[in-house]
Amino acid sequence: MTMLRLATSLLLTTALFAPALAHAQDAAPAADPAPAPDAPPAGDTADQAADAAQPQEEAPEISIPGGEIVVTGQRDRNIQRAAPQVVSILGSAEIARTGEGNIAGALGRVTGLSVVGNGYVYVRGLGDRYSLALLNGSPLPSPEPLKRVVPLDLFPSSIIASSLVQKSYSVNYPGEFGGGVINLTTKSTPNEPFISVGGGVSYDSETTDQLGYTYYGSSTDWTGFDNGQRDLTSGLQAFFASGERLSGGTIDNVELAKGIVNTRNGLTQRIPNMPANTNLALSAGKSFELGETTLGVIATAGYSNKWITRDVLSQTSVDSDLAQLQSDFRRVTTDNRVVVNGMLGVGLEFGRNKIRWTNLYIRDTLKHTRISLGQRNQTTVDVQQQETAWYERQLIDTQLVAELKPLDGVSVDLRGGFANSQREAPYELGFEYVRTNVDSDPLGDLFVNNLDGNAGRATLSFSDLNEDLWSGGIDVSYKVIPSVTATVGYAYADFRRTSSRRDFQFRAVDLPDGVNTFRPDYLLSHAVIEAFNVQLIDTNEGFPAFLATLRNHAAFAKIDAQLTDDLQLDAGVRYENGKMAVLPTQVFNDAPVVGGGTRINNGYWLPAATLTWQMRDDMQMRFNASKTIARPQFRELIYQFYFDPESNRLYRGNPNLEDSTLTNAETRFEWYFARDQRLSVSGFYKRLKKPIESLVTVESDNFITSFANAPKADLYGAELELQKYFDLSNWGGMWEARRIALNVNYTYTKSKLIVKEGDTSSFFLGAGTRALDFFRDGAPLTGQSEHIANVQFGLEDTDGLSQQTLLFSYASKRVFSRGLLNTGQPDVFQDPGLRIDFVARQGFQLFKNELELKFEARNLTGRKNIEYQQLGDKRVEVNTFDVGRTISLSASLKF
Repeated sequence: MTMLRLATSLLLTTALFAPALAHAQDAAPAADPAPAPDAPPAGDTADQAADAAQPQEEAPEISIPGGEIVVTGQRDRNIQRAAPQVVSILGSAEIARTGEGNIAGALGRVTGLSVVGNGYVYVRGLGDRYSLALLNGSPLPSPEPLKRVVPLDLFPSSIIASSLVQKSYSVNYPGEFGGGVINLTTKSTPNEPFISVGGGVSYDSETTDQLGYTYYGSSTDWTGFDNGQRDLTSGLQAFFASGERLSGGTIDNVELAKGIVNTRNGLTQRIPNMPANTNLALSAGKSFELGETTLGVIATAGYSNKWITRDVLSQTSVDSDLAQLQSDFRRVTTDNRVVVNGMLGVGLEFGRNKIRWTNLYIRDTLKHTRISLGQRNQTTVDVQQQETAWYERQLIDTQLVAELKPLDGVSVDLRGGFANSQREAPYELGFEYVRTNVDSDPLGDLFVNNLDGNAGRATLSFSDLNEDLWSGGIDVSYKVIPSVTATVGYAYADFRRTSSRRDFQFRAVDLPDGVNTFRPDYLLSHAVIEAFNVQLIDTNEGFPAFLATLRNHAAFAKIDAQLTDDLQLDAGVRYENGKMAVLPTQVFNDAPVVGGGTRINNGYWLPAATLTWQMRDDMQMRFNASKTIARPQFRELIYQFYFDPESNRLYRGNPNLEDSTLTNAETRFEWYFARDQRLSVSGFYKRLKKPIESLVTVESDNFITSFANAPKADLYGAELELQKYFDLSNWGGMWEARRIALNVNYTYTKSKLIVKEGDTSSFFLGAGTRALDFFRDGAPLTGQSEHIANVQFGLEDTDGLSQQTLLFSYASKRVFSRGLLNTGQPDVFQDPGLRIDFVARQGFQLFKNELELKFEARNLTGRKNIEYQQLGDKRVEVNTFDVGRTISLSASLKF
């Protein structure tokens, strides 16, 4: 009923609105003479004819599975209009206008998209699990333990030629298409030879020249590569290889504990004046004519070094009314993020055929230091925590794509690729000291660490992830008649992930007073470990490692038919079979692994259809309906703890999770009133069956986030998008070649869980299956903002590079995490609010070469990161901190 009301309302509005627009725009008689070859098409106004003289942005390069978007002639000059589906395109010009350093930031400006955390894109309020990311039409593995989707902040904007966002499903894409697909296309054959060198520096008001913390690590940390200082000690290497348990008594726990903590990884340092952020980029390309064949080569390399300090207020409460705080901490975190990337692309064009070979390398390293001070359990005992860590994320990808036209009317697309992602986190160290503040305690005014788990502790973790992905596909299109094209295709993807996490504690029976006040590197020195029998204890002997696989076979058939002059139909069906297994792997010799894993083997028929009605030459309506799926992510299926330092949350999976299915419908009105200018209005609806939602429990004073399938959920909303240019040439003088560029988009989204008595849900080792014990009827989906808006307002020169752009982005509050299970506690909300940025780009000629200068001012309003729970006047700040205002200057010279 909701879908019907929404669609009916939109259709009635369009029926009233479109004729009025048409009448106001053009009152031409019924029998118009045929236009001259150079005249604008019938229905265009005089303003449009004048606008035809304006420069037109070059059509972006797009590589998609199962076909191409053909842009021909005056009528189809806009690629969004020519596409048979609802798409948004960010070409090189649009990406550059945002000034963002990575593609995730640029995508945050697209209608209905928001970026959460480290580069995870939410489409129409749906979580990152409902977003599909492809590179040149092929899938990507993720270097994140908690995700199967790749974080898009890994991709520097300098290597991306275009980003296509498709929100209405078509069967040439994988069936895991909840909110939309994001297809990134890398740069390919250059039109002319070039060499470009660039660099920049930026200032962050919360970090640069402010107090921060770090630790030594190794002398090469600034490169993003460790020089071997973080290699396992010989004792740890032998222990991990032995397959023995520490609890088995065959390992010398005291000897094993030696050499792990030292001044390089256990001693934090105060940096009174943190350095500025820097980045460098180099790219080059050239094409070679080999007879009737063109060979193009393009290469890029980049390096960035960024420091971020956050002063976080982190609180928790276990009370249903939030009356008392369970913990209240102030945490100061300094992260040093180093990104190194390179790309080599080779393109071959002969006749109407194109072959593209793309090789990509990205290494993203985070050096993490955190100091915390606070209290917990409603006591006056002060707790001081120190954490140091080193996270290495790496992506290697090679792809071969062939777009062939062997015969008239026949197109063949071939794709093959291999990708490997890795994440390593050696020596995650955590120390906790306590100060009792009790007069009768001889050390009551000092922080002590007894290494007993009560009055102080020291923890150690190692985690490792490796994922291989083989993928391939073939699509064949045949133009049956000039107005009908039929396409059939097959796709294969094989994911294989191994992941392990080993957690340990240093334990002492009775440390003497004085020794327990030592700083970490002294406390766990060789002498102290040996003298006081400090042992290493394994705290995670249950499920320390697992293997996850997903093998997916898919086949589809579709037609793209011009039914009449005014009606176009793109329709088809996809069959997809996915076999997923997430199983613990044997780590210890003494017992095989049993239980705790899951297998899912499902096949789905996924139909989709889009009907486009050309109401007039510059107006059209689209109607789309489809069925798609969403699978659980690997980590969500394993019953194993995992700590996420970014969100400061402890996670554990649920092997009982099932696939989700989605039924989608959308209606969209589009008006292309001038070149590169448009207005669109749309309404959409989704019914989700068995959506996967998070829930929170408390175990031993630890807040644990897990997952379960809710019975159902509805999501619906509307979008508005306007792109408009205002010519300023009539102002004369300095304004003669200037124009105002305005891009506005707004998305309204509403969602609710549907849970009633009698509905069930399954939680591994849970006490019951009553869904109302897990979920609240009417609660919004996690991650869904009701309002998302973006405005880009700027001046630009039509004769050369000169742009000054103000960027406004707004997202209303959204549920970030659920409140405690079975307590009636309110959910944890995140409130992104309003953010204002300014970007200026100016081109110059320097010795006959192109010089571009760029100035960026980000977060001008100083908007905070706010995550909180609130009930009445009681408020808990879960993860709240100031976000700095940043000023950046960069330059690039193109030869």
